[in-house]
Amino acid sequence: MDAFYGEIRIFGFSFPPQNWAQCNGQMLQINQFQVLFTILGAQFGGNGQTTFQLPNLMGSAVCNQGTGPGLTPRTFSKSFGATAVTLVQSQMPVHQHQFNAMFVANSTQATNIPTSTSYLGRTYKQFDYTSTDTYDTTMSVQMVGVVGGSAPHEDRQPYLVMNFCICTYGEYPVKA
Repeated sequence: MDAFYGEIRIFGFSFPPQNWAQCNGQMLQINQFQVLFTILGAQFGGNGQTTFQLPNLMGSAVCNQGTGPGLTPRTFSKSFGATAVTLVQSQMPVHQHQFNAMFVANSTQATNIPTSTSYLGRTYKQFDYTSTDTYDTTMSVQMVGVVGGSAPHEDRQPYLVMNFCICTYGEYPVKA
């Protein structure tokens, strides 16, 4: 298989072929992979004196370097993005939830059992739901509170797990 040192390919099997290594961020000794180090350097990690690190593509999508229309610059060998995101109020669209209730004077219209045709209502020491849909009371805005606990949610595109490998022995790439 003809390949360049440092070339990355996707394989449909779970092991690296001969002269390839998985792109799992493993640390390599420079003295064992000198030619590959001349191409990669320590841009993915390692101390650059005795060790260098392979790219880690586990759980990551790949992206070309550069800047596209409306995008921030993407620098070669740098990671970006997050696996989880916590939304803040400024990122949510403005919206409201109106909630109306009524005081029921006629207890024959009231019940303690909600149905799909009942409305929330309350008389003093009486029932909680009514069949009358005429609202005469708007609840206070203090009745609504923040929910969610500011916990992050997972934020990943759908993906299929494949085997990304980098060539550790092949032809030396010459710049065009």
